[in-house]
Amino acid sequence: MKTAVKDLSTYHELIADLFKMPQTAADWEQYKLRDDQVAFFNENGYLANIKLLEPWQVDTLNKELAEIADPDHPGHSLFYEFHSNESADPNAVLFHSLGHWRITQGFHDILWNPAFVMAASQLLGNKSVRFWHDQLFCKPARHGGVVAWHQDYSYWIRTSPMQHLTCWVGLDNASTENGCVHYIPKSHRWGLLDKPELAGDMEGLMDYLTDEQKKAFNPVPIEMKKGHATFHHPLTVHGSYENKSEHSRRAFVLNVFADGTISNTNDPLLSNVPAIQAGKKLEGQFFPLLFDIDQV
Repeated sequence: MKTAVKDLSTYHELIADLFKMPQTAADWEQYKLRDDQVAFFNENGYLANIKLLEPWQVDTLNKELAEIADPDHPGHSLFYEFHSNESADPNAVLFHSLGHWRITQGFHDILWNPAFVMAASQLLGNKSVRFWHDQLFCKPARHGGVVAWHQDYSYWIRTSPMQHLTCWVGLDNASTENGCVHYIPKSHRWGLLDKPELAGDMEGLMDYLTDEQKKAFNPVPIEMKKGHATFHHPLTVHGSYENKSEHSRRAFVLNVFADGTISNTNDPLLSNVPAIQAGKKLEGQFFPLLFDIDQV
């Protein structure tokens, strides 16, 4: 008989000892991005190699990941989505899940990581930050699958206005050999494109690009040490190739938006989450406020 797991989405603050929340405005200063980093993000649509975690924190999260990757984990019902392999090819595995912040203390508390929320606020234009949803993307050694070229907002048009941000954090060292993220610089200026199948044909997005966009399609690999992050604009085209190396490539993703974002649908925004009526602000248990700009 499975032991019941408490739904941690009812807690909107740090609950473990992975991080310490700054208490004064001066305490927050150490986490601020430089002006040139914000300018690079605005110009190119991404900002890479921002350290968010110490090695011991990465180890804690990897331990939790190993536990919740088991479909028989007692907290399994709390996932919004769970795919042991989102790819249709058993020889190209892509573990992908949403909702693990509800299950373990570490993956819950990374939402309130001071280094993350401060950077997110700055990159959103110095606004208050509210949580959208989390993701895990894991590619095992030797047969990890692709994440096809895409724009995140093409999957999120059920929310508006477009004031979203994605943060990808490595739980392993990420390299071109094990399937690191690649970006197309300045593609956040291309407007909203049609969406491909996420774990399908790597090049599926090409069917929707103009000749000019195809000429500008020059992928930049984002190689980083574990515990480091890359942030990107919701329209930045990105993807990652397969992992044929001898090393795993585990990562988690935090998706957020500026406070004041509203629902565009009367349907549930996430699986098993109560619907927010169209035109109403996203808030409450499943969309907590992570950073209040007025409190810093």
